[in-house]
Amino acid sequence: MMRQFFLLCFKLAGWTTKGELPDLKKFVLIVAPHTSMMDFFVGVAARSIFRLRSNYFVKDSLFKIPVVGWFLRITGGFAVDRSQHTGMVDQAIALFNEKDRFVLTITPEGTRGLVTKWKTGFYWIATEANIPIVMVGFDYKERFVEMRPPFYPTGNLDADFEVMKAYFRTITGKHPEKGVM
Repeated sequence: MMRQFFLLCFKLAGWTTKGELPDLKKFVLIVAPHTSMMDFFVGVAARSIFRLRSNYFVKDSLFKIPVVGWFLRITGGFAVDRSQHTGMVDQAIALFNEKDRFVLTITPEGTRGLVTKWKTGFYWIATEANIPIVMVGFDYKERFVEMRPPFYPTGNLDADFEVMKAYFRTITGKHPEKGVM
């Protein structure tokens, strides 16, 4: 039912999807360029259209706010205790190791603003958990959401980042001036 609703919304707004959800139990999904709060809503719709069950990290205190906590849960939010001494990368690797199926969505920029360097956590999560990275682009100019085939990290961070950034440079975010460098 929700999928049909979001398909209709996409069609009415002139949006389409490209690619397919990979037949994998575990992967890190990265979305870029992340330039607007609208990305969250496009992502929720696209997730439903692709029939993707994914999670994302949110600080645990937000889950204590009644309506906000409910919304975060139904959209895949995963509470993270930031007071623990284990880092986010270690927490994510532990989740991948303990779950049979798990998809974690991350924006490599870590913010909606222009950045000169991506955060590296998503890469180390995928490398250490021995899982692929799936790239998803939200192109506001051409109005499509594209899911790329899985990318398997080689361990060469610089070379792998260049491959991923080369793809995302072809995608126009809502605010292109904040796009991938």
